[in-house]
Amino acid sequence: MSSLSRLLAALVTLSLLGAACATKEGATGSSSVEEVSASESTPVERAKPQLQKLSPPENFSVMIPGEPQAQRGEVAIPGGKVTTAAWTSNVDGVLYSISTADYPEKVVAANPASAFLNEGKNGLVNQLKGTIKSEEDVTVQGYPGKSFVVSSDAGEVKARNFLVGPRLYTLLVLYNPSIGAPAADDFLTSLELINPPPAIGPGSAAGAAADGGSPASDAGSPASDAGTGTTDAGTATPRK
Repeated sequence: MSSLSRLLAALVTLSLLGAACATKEGATGSSSVEEVSASESTPVERAKPQLQKLSPPENFSVMIPGEPQAQRGEVAIPGGKVTTAAWTSNVDGVLYSISTADYPEKVVAANPASAFLNEGKNGLVNQLKGTIKSEEDVTVQGYPGKSFVVSSDAGEVKARNFLVGPRLYTLLVLYNPSIGAPAADDFLTSLELINPPPAIGPGSAAGAAADGGSPASDAGSPASDAGTGTTDAGTATPRK
C-alpha cells in the first residue's frame, strides 16, 4: 500500500497545505489560517459564513462557503491511473476542501475499504506531523467512511473520507482552534451522492477479476499473477 499511501497523502493535503504555506512564507498580510495565540482557551465568537451548493459533474453535491474552483488531474500508480479533482476555498481564515480520487476498480477490489480510509487518515497525519485527536466510523448513504480530527502546529483539521465504489471522497477543514470554524460541521456533513455506483468488494465482478481475491498487501499489482490459473491448460487430454 506504499504507493497508495503516498498518493492519498498528497491528495488530501495538496490544496490545503499548499495554500497555507504559500501565504505564510514571505507574506506581509494575514495568513490563510489566521494566527491567534494558542494560549487562548476559548474560541473567538465569529459569524458563520454563508454556504452555497457545489454541484460539479463528478456526481455529488456539497454545501461549501466561498467560490471554490476545480483542479483536476491524473496520477499513475502500478495498478493503472487515478483521476483526481479538488475544490478549495478560503473564507475568514479557514480553509475548506473536498477532493475526489477515482481508482481502477481492480485496485479497490483488492483492498478492504478500511485500507483506503486509514491510509488517507494516516497520510494526512504524517504530512501535518500531527496527532489524532479523535476519530470514529461514519457512513454516507450506506457507504463506509471515517471522521477524524488532527491536531498540529499548522492548525487543527476536521476531516471525513468515504469510499464510494472506486472513488475516495475527502472533506477537510483547516483552521486555528483558538478562532474556530463555525461552518465546519455543516460542510463536513453535507455531502450528497448522485447516482452512486455499487460498492466494490471481493464478491463484486471487479473483485473476482482482481487477482483472485489476493490480500491488500498485493495492492497496485493486481495483474502480477495473471495466467497462473491456466498453467495446466492443454494437459487434460493425453497424447495418443
